Amino acid sequence: MKEIILDIGGYFLSILERVGDVVILFYRTLYTSISPPFNFRLVVQQLDEIGFKSTPIVVVSSIAIGMVMVVQLAWGFAFFGAKGVIGPIVTLAFVRELGPVLASLLVGGRVGSGITAEIGSMQVTEQIDAIRTLGADPIKKLVVPRFIAAAISFPFLAVIADLSGIIGAMIMADVELGVKPRLFISSMEGFITLTDFFSGILKTVFFGILVSIIGCYVGMTTEGGTEGVGRATTLTVVISMVLIIVGDFFLTKLFLIL
Repeated sequence: MKEIILDIGGYFLSILERVGDVVILFYRTLYTSISPPFNFRLVVQQLDEIGFKSTPIVVVSSIAIGMVMVVQLAWGFAFFGAKGVIGPIVTLAFVRELGPVLASLLVGGRVGSGITAEIGSMQVTEQIDAIRTLGADPIKKLVVPRFIAAAISFPFLAVIADLSGIIGAMIMADVELGVKPRLFISSMEGFITLTDFFSGILKTVFFGILVSIIGCYVGMTTEGGTEGVGRATTLTVVISMVLIIVGDFFLTKLFLIL
């Protein structure tokens, strides 16, 4: 019994230690990102990799989700004679939750795994040690560009997800319910506010920071060669997605209180 308790205690202590390491990495990254010199070229490269190249998957997935929502809700709204409220309900769901969370999960899985795989490969091949030997800071070179790019890209991708989902819902509402685009848009007046929109977008800033820091930390602590890189990549995706979903709950409660 004593050994079991010690094992459980050691497990929780190791988790706390890793959480502390992540917090330290976040602090160092935040401090380094506002300290000169600034390498805008690396940030632009990561903006292209994280933001621009993630746009197609966000657009296609959001349009499909918007269409599916209308298809699922069409019968119920038609039965109760409430076809006119399909626009506000779907739009509110997207701008508050579906758009930001869907974009963050899709991009987080893609970006988090990519960050961990890239930095993890550098770690197991001792390239990060070589950067330190040359007198450069690995956090400045590797972490900061991804941190800044993710914090910028995630909100823009969430906006794209919102617009794409609403367009998909608008198309399907016309096909399934006969709700014309003009009625769909006009019905949103008075229901959707800027607070609803910005509360969803603001979440993605936290999600972008979360994914980038987790991906970089797991990558920089990777061990075990190519097999270790594979395990680290999987770990990053799982942790990122779980934290995004859990974090969304707490951020939603916070924004509703504020």
